[in-house]
Amino acid sequence: MKKLPILLILIAAIAAFFIFDLGQYFNLEFIKANQAKFDQQYSDSPFLTAAIFFAIYVLVTGFLLPGATIMTLAGGALFGLTTGLILISFASSIGATLAFLFSRFLLRDSIQKRFNAQLSSINDGVKKEGAFYLFTLRLVPLFPFFVINLGMGVTPIKTWTFYWVSQVGMLAGTAVYVNAGTQLGQLESLGGILSPAILLSFTLLGLFPLIAKKAINIIKARKVYAGVNKPSSFDTNIVVIGAGSAGLVTSYIAAAVKAKVKLIEKHKMGGDCLNTGCVPSKALIRSARFVAEHKRSKEYGIQHSEISFNFADVMERVQSVIKTVEPHDSIKRYTGLGVDCVQGNATILNPYEVVVNGEIITTRNIVIATGARPHIPAVKNIEAMNPLTSDNLWEIRDLPKRLLVLGGGPIGCELSQCFARFGSEVTILLRGERILAKEDADVSERVSERFKSEGINILSNRKMREFIERDGEKALICEHQGEIKEVVFDQLLIAVGRQANIEGFGLENLDIESKPDGTIQVNEYLQTRYPNIYACGDVAGPFQFTHAAAHQAWYAAVNALFGKFKKFKVDYSIIPAATFTDPEVARVGLNETEAQAQGIPYEITCFDLAELDRAIADNDAHGLVKILTVPGKDKILGATIVGPHSGELITEFVTAMKHGMGLNKILGTIHIYPTLSEANKYVAGEWKRSHAPEHILRWVEKFHRWQRGQK
Repeated sequence: MKKLPILLILIAAIAAFFIFDLGQYFNLEFIKANQAKFDQQYSDSPFLTAAIFFAIYVLVTGFLLPGATIMTLAGGALFGLTTGLILISFASSIGATLAFLFSRFLLRDSIQKRFNAQLSSINDGVKKEGAFYLFTLRLVPLFPFFVINLGMGVTPIKTWTFYWVSQVGMLAGTAVYVNAGTQLGQLESLGGILSPAILLSFTLLGLFPLIAKKAINIIKARKVYAGVNKPSSFDTNIVVIGAGSAGLVTSYIAAAVKAKVKLIEKHKMGGDCLNTGCVPSKALIRSARFVAEHKRSKEYGIQHSEISFNFADVMERVQSVIKTVEPHDSIKRYTGLGVDCVQGNATILNPYEVVVNGEIITTRNIVIATGARPHIPAVKNIEAMNPLTSDNLWEIRDLPKRLLVLGGGPIGCELSQCFARFGSEVTILLRGERILAKEDADVSERVSERFKSEGINILSNRKMREFIERDGEKALICEHQGEIKEVVFDQLLIAVGRQANIEGFGLENLDIESKPDGTIQVNEYLQTRYPNIYACGDVAGPFQFTHAAAHQAWYAAVNALFGKFKKFKVDYSIIPAATFTDPEVARVGLNETEAQAQGIPYEITCFDLAELDRAIADNDAHGLVKILTVPGKDKILGATIVGPHSGELITEFVTAMKHGMGLNKILGTIHIYPTLSEANKYVAGEWKRSHAPEHILRWVEKFHRWQRGQK
């Protein structure tokens, strides 16, 4: 309602222009026929005439009315080149800014909400270089200025920036038209003003800023590399530091396109994922699930079942799984692929030299893939508790009786459930309100209910003060709602996040910036301040997933090797994730929490797994599929699945979003019966049912009634 008066004024102005046929006064013939009258008026009242002309020009451009071109010619004829150029330059810029403000007030909020995902990269570009892009557009008169005014209005560019860039950028084109107006008597048509030669000149003028930007980037690069001796030849095309997921994939791609690549790892090939992360944790989860399934034997009609295990044997199995997978990431395999693998501690000497084991390697490019490590919070005496983390957990062979877990994210939740199923008394302590805080509240609640049913104690909103040891018993002193509480435990497990590994390999000597979260600052091409030094994976963020690291690695490798010809911006639009608790939680795209925070309108469609035949047969009829779609459309904004094998089931929605397929396509796809994947089709069916064309169906119902011979 606040926008309605402005909208009505704008509509009224445009309507009046056409109703009263004001366009008759904005054509070349009228201006030429009345030039003598205009000259006399200006001679009699120069300031008043200039003021009226200025005001009309502002209104015409501001209200998006046709006629600005004719008025520019008239300004040249009436006021001459100098005065006309000054008047029209300011009037056109003010009018353009008025149209810009109309667009911003009336359209920006709704457009940004509706197309937030699509506009995110444009918004980022405008924030960084909006003035540059606007200036380029203003220099080329082939682009309709009213379209530019409206389009820029829905972007984040500042009003003052829009005004002064428009003032400067439109000056050249305005001068051409004003100058043509001084020769009004010789003009036969508007087409004669911009000859092909002039249009070509303007196009070249528009390209000038792009060329200048390229030149500036070259100058900046030279400044960054000042004092660095660039070798005349190089030992390798790429040196990759770190042999985790990001480093391995980078090396693999580089070797596949016949580049010479050296991969340096100071510890173990495979990085965290193989040795301390994904592989061992999933092996542990599988063993814990087997124990949990045994406890549910009566649900499957099995009256009596016995199971015995030794926790040390379980942990030995985990190590066995690691050793089985190990050859996939081994030096032998990657050497066979053409990668020169080196065990040692790398140090970057300068952008072109890396030293390892006393050998200096010259390289055209460096890719930093050093990963991350568990973050240890700054709490008094925490180190004295000999805490476990996802790094050293795999060394223990005795099951903790009472395990205190700090953190309720994916790692904390997965490991908490495992140890509870093996028989530990597990307590999860949270700084916030709930576990899996990045998921929707109803999703978090479903996992919490399962945890509580399995005996896991969740303590929310706790502020840690210090750890103590009294009479041989360990305890955490914390604060909850103003009261001091004490939590006793035998073993502490820390899972409050991970911090990037940015020290110990010479990065500090290159003055490469880091972000507030401790990851390396990179641009959209994964370049650091040195264009030939890239970073990918956990050390670069923003995601700390193995598959996200592999995704980034492709861009790092291709941009490093072929960036002189074509560089690719990293695409973060479709990044799935899964938490392997029971029930599993998998997600891609937006959830409700994120959509609300970003002001993105959405519709929700849900399907409860309690209605799925296969889930019922498996006694796993718990969970849901939740889909967010564009209001009134089947376009998928995000999907969350809670239940068995969610990490597998989410792939259908990942594929659909990646390739622009909506729920109608999923509904039209045959799914095998009985399978869990049918849940994806059923949720699409729920969406279709809620969007059925009721008015058409009413007529169809009447048709069928008529077919039965009934009224």
